[in-house]
Amino acid sequence: MSSETPAELPSPEAFQSVFRVYEVQQDEDDTHYYGDPLVDQQQLLETVWPEFRNAGYEVRLDRKLGEYVLIAQPRETGEDGIPWMNIVLAVATTLSTLFVGAQWYYVQNPLSLELLKALPFTLAVMGVLGTHELGHYVLSRYHDVPASLPYFIPFPTIIGTMGAVIRIRGRIPDRRALFDIGVAGPLAGLVATVVVTVIGLTLPPVAVPDWVMAAESTVEIQFNYPLLLTGIATLLGEPLSYGDPSLVVNPVVIGGWVGMFITFLNLIPVGQLDGGHILRAIAGPAQERIAPLIPLSLFSLAAGLYLFTDAGQMVGVWILWGVLTILATFMGSAAPIAEGTLDSRRRLLGIFTFVLGLLCFTPIPIEVAGL
Repeated sequence: MSSETPAELPSPEAFQSVFRVYEVQQDEDDTHYYGDPLVDQQQLLETVWPEFRNAGYEVRLDRKLGEYVLIAQPRETGEDGIPWMNIVLAVATTLSTLFVGAQWYYVQNPLSLELLKALPFTLAVMGVLGTHELGHYVLSRYHDVPASLPYFIPFPTIIGTMGAVIRIRGRIPDRRALFDIGVAGPLAGLVATVVVTVIGLTLPPVAVPDWVMAAESTVEIQFNYPLLLTGIATLLGEPLSYGDPSLVVNPVVIGGWVGMFITFLNLIPVGQLDGGHILRAIAGPAQERIAPLIPLSLFSLAAGLYLFTDAGQMVGVWILWGVLTILATFMGSAAPIAEGTLDSRRRLLGIFTFVLGLLCFTPIPIEVAGL
């Protein structure tokens, strides 16, 4: 061996039954164990990973110039100092949702303090997105999987953002952890979404000003509501439309719509999406045989809309998502270190979560037309 194994790391003798080490090299913070695998990769990692994890390291199997090497890297345990990037993106997304939300409150000068009228919309959108990602974060930490705080993504869409993400910084130990982390986001986000929707439906509608109705460039953006939202409105006895065309639902309801639309997209069962994690945890490696059906379903939806409706804008959206799910399928889903099996309680919860996702679906979410 060319160098000594660091004291805190497992010695090569600790896993010689699955990986025969003939050389150890230190490369800054990483330690490389060169050797010969004596079992398949899955069994090898299931055996050595707990040893390294207990020592505070992540480990992966790689090949360098034809040689097998186990690479051990110190685990990231959390945020190092103030998470400035998370803060900057959150502030930027707050501003972008305020600016875009101003149109739903018909603010004539969005560069004035009147912009603050859109604060309820911003709180609604940021609330449902942030709660979704915090669900992932909390369960990641519960299972001792290092993860970042949420990164919000500002973007000048009709809702002012492209959503939010967290970054998983370590390997997921087993299918139970993979399921818990994957399902926590959609369920937490849906709880926040229902709360936001209930609040929005009980708030007064917004009146469209005369200057908007009179403008030649004015277009009407119609949000079509999924079954979950219409069901909540029915239970509350609150309307989603009014006989007076100058009245529209409170923009906080749009925040609930955003939460449901994002939940549906995240629950598409492919790749690194939440639905992909849940399906991988339930079905195991068989998920790879199911995933190719998803792009086909989305392309079929786009074809149906093109042939049988006049919703031209949404045809392109579902084609785009069909392409994205093809890429996600090729990239693969998260594979836990240990396979094992998933208990029936989690399987039922996973099915229930997919059903909730379908209740958040509408084939034509948005329609745009001139007034």
